[in-house]
Amino acid sequence: MSASIVQELLEKTAAFSLDETLVFLAKEFPGKVIFSTSFGQEDQVITDFIAKSNTDIKVFTLDTGRLFQETYDVFHKTLKKYKRPIEVFFPEAASVENLLQTKGPNSFYDSVENRKECCFIRKVVPLRKALAGNSVWITGLRAEQSENRQDLSLFEYDGNFEIIKFNPLLKWTLEEVETYLSENNVPQNALHKQGFVSIGCAPCTRAIFPGEDIRAGRWWWESSHKECGLHSAKKE
Repeated sequence: MSASIVQELLEKTAAFSLDETLVFLAKEFPGKVIFSTSFGQEDQVITDFIAKSNTDIKVFTLDTGRLFQETYDVFHKTLKKYKRPIEVFFPEAASVENLLQTKGPNSFYDSVENRKECCFIRKVVPLRKALAGNSVWITGLRAEQSENRQDLSLFEYDGNFEIIKFNPLLKWTLEEVETYLSENNVPQNALHKQGFVSIGCAPCTRAIFPGEDIRAGRWWWESSHKECGLHSAKKE
């Protein structure tokens, strides 16, 4: 069933612009379209599109408890500019307390397994709560962000979270994203001008050097696939 819905959406929206697709989804799945933002450049583009679409698409963010102050700054500026609510989901306090008491505050540096455990507690569990009861999850994924995202589709079914995923900026380049933000005066994270392209939790993110991969600054001490579990989807 999920595969047929995805194919149907691909066919129905094939000639639509991003704006038209947002309006279509909001009408097709009333009250059940949700957008997750981490206030990165791609997410800010989508936030601007959603605000201008004047639809009931819901926007939420995950506060892991380890974010940069600059991320909170752009969060605040975004609220003031668009005057639309952004729901915040936090990790379960008991799980965070147990993690810190048993392994300490920086266990994620010790192994990939520990890092994924931290990501699971601080990101995956809250995300599952945020997506529950919704039909379409809008993301800011772009194909050029990493090799793992090269084979993504505009619409796909995420079997891990049992939801249809819409990736509207999939084929956009970083240059196109930056041009849109500049031309539309969209609030941006100040860290982007300091070499931070992909911004996550403060202890796990650094600026990248010229010529480095876009995701090199995330979990830089690892030689992993640079994913936290939010988008390592099981597909049907």
